[in-house]
Amino acid sequence: MYRIGVVGDKNTVLAFKAIGLEGVIALDKDMARQSIEQMAADHFAVIFVTETLAALLEETIERYRRSLVPAIILIPGEQGSLNLGMQRIKDNMERAIGMNLL
Repeated sequence: MYRIGVVGDKNTVLAFKAIGLEGVIALDKDMARQSIEQMAADHFAVIFVTETLAALLEETIERYRRSLVPAIILIPGEQGSLNLGMQRIKDNMERAIGMNLL
């Protein structure tokens, strides 16, 4: 059975844990990368990653971008949004339909 997880800062992870999701508080780049790879190996269907960590893990995020599972979804962390998630949506839309509607 597939699961949903989150990797990020303490406050973000605790908020997701409050609604019943699994999460890892990542204190640095290496810990975040290992957590994402472990969740992928454990058959997580969706992994939410804070934009702050995603900015440090471009290579890891890109590796999973081409696969259906897990879906890596970028979310704002406690510092706010870096607009990385929205930029990915725009890029995917442009690639899919040939233009940016947003």
